[in-house]
Amino acid sequence: MDLVNHSAEGRLQQAALDLLAGSDLQFRRDNRLDVALVKNHHIALIFLNAADIPKFVAEGVVDLGITGLDQIKEYEAVTPPTEDTTVEEVLDLGFGSCTLEIQVPENGPYCKPEDLIGRNICTSFVGLTKQYFANLEAGQERATTNGNGTDGEHLRTKIGHLSGSVEVACALGMADGIVDLVESGETMKSHGLKAIKTVVESKAVLIKSQRSSNPKLVDKVASRIRGVVAAQQFVLCQYNIPRDLLTTATRITPGKRAPTITQLEEADWVAVSSMVERKKIATAMDELASCGATDILVLSIANSR
Repeated sequence: MDLVNHSAEGRLQQAALDLLAGSDLQFRRDNRLDVALVKNHHIALIFLNAADIPKFVAEGVVDLGITGLDQIKEYEAVTPPTEDTTVEEVLDLGFGSCTLEIQVPENGPYCKPEDLIGRNICTSFVGLTKQYFANLEAGQERATTNGNGTDGEHLRTKIGHLSGSVEVACALGMADGIVDLVESGETMKSHGLKAIKTVVESKAVLIKSQRSSNPKLVDKVASRIRGVVAAQQFVLCQYNIPRDLLTTATRITPGKRAPTITQLEEADWVAVSSMVERKKIATAMDELASCGATDILVLSIANSR
């Protein structure tokens, strides 16, 4: 079985590698090689450019992939999926959130996407950009002439491809607007740009091929990764509470399915264990303390199924 991960350095790659390590896929990547063999399973890890991963997975060259939803949408815009080449999204991995935005100069004359029709646009996402402006032009033409609109091959808007440094295109006079990814927005603002429309909302996802060579192993690895993701998103909250306050407390910590409740030796007291979303745990602890809970503990979860 083959599993691909994007090869770019940085926080997103490290997050993906942490998922694999948490899933007990034991490997060592030597000398920046693009292939690493997993020691404890018949799995090869292949490190590719994020934009290439949907193609490799869709065509059945590899079984599983970790990439961005933006890259999947771009691949599908360029190569419409068929029954045999559909990429199946297995799991939201809980990191890599960003948006693909149409951006224009902050002090420029353009305020909405329609203002850019017939203008120059630079982007790394040519497929999605052509698709968006084709639909935009078609809608405008239908509204004004009752015609059939336009298609991606006959765009009035000029779409230029840049593989990197897209944000400088407007300042250098290459483009009137760009279509590029935005995470925090700091890079966009530092280049004097503003977003006027979201084209795609993206996040890191686990995808699998419809032509898997080993479906059983694919499902096992996906299940392990799902457990690691759940462990990263939740913590285990334990506390003691008088039984007559239990209903109030369990409304605060309902758990994924239901809380675990154990009778204590002390009469009319119970112990409660419940999984709580990590981002909500501070508020939950405040509310538990206010309603009469004591001995409140928060424990990290290494894995979950």
